[in-house]
Amino acid sequence: MSETLKVVTLLGSLRKGSFNAMVARTLPQVAPSNMAVNPLPSIADIPLYNADIQEEQGFPATVNALAEQIRLADGLVIVTPEYNYSVPGGLKNAIDWLSRLPDQPLAGKPVLIQTSSMGVIGGARCQYHLRQILVFLDAMVMNKPEFMGGVIQNKIDPESGEVIDQATRDHLGGQLTAFADYIARVSIKA
Repeated sequence: MSETLKVVTLLGSLRKGSFNAMVARTLPQVAPSNMAVNPLPSIADIPLYNADIQEEQGFPATVNALAEQIRLADGLVIVTPEYNYSVPGGLKNAIDWLSRLPDQPLAGKPVLIQTSSMGVIGGARCQYHLRQILVFLDAMVMNKPEFMGGVIQNKIDPESGEVIDQATRDHLGGQLTAFADYIARVSIKA
């Protein structure tokens, strides 16, 4: 495949010093040469999902903009922490809004999940809950290799805001290379 794959990252953390944001910022550096990785806008300004808001005011501009960028991308990487053994509320809220759009941005979209945490299992429980949500939305979630960045605080440089641990960078790069192959296998070109 000679064409550059356009991949976007959806960050599930709102925290300014987010370790997951640091992982997401590292992805363009470790991506294969046939992949461009760019961040999506923050989900911080998306209001809590409310069917009354949807009915009376329509979809928020932030949701429409997010959806359009996902639709135009060849693949989506969700980079998120684990909150209380599950998916962070802000990320779940963004997905809830996206799921109600008439032209589903996640249906048929190749998706890669990455989680990181200060604990040793690196957000594994969040990944499994997020997979369940995405299955219902007909997203094409890549199963393996997985990335669950345990003890991530020891693998980043807080000054540069990026992953510096070489084994972790290698694993992320390998996962993105596998994702490029996955996109080629599952994508249906019109």
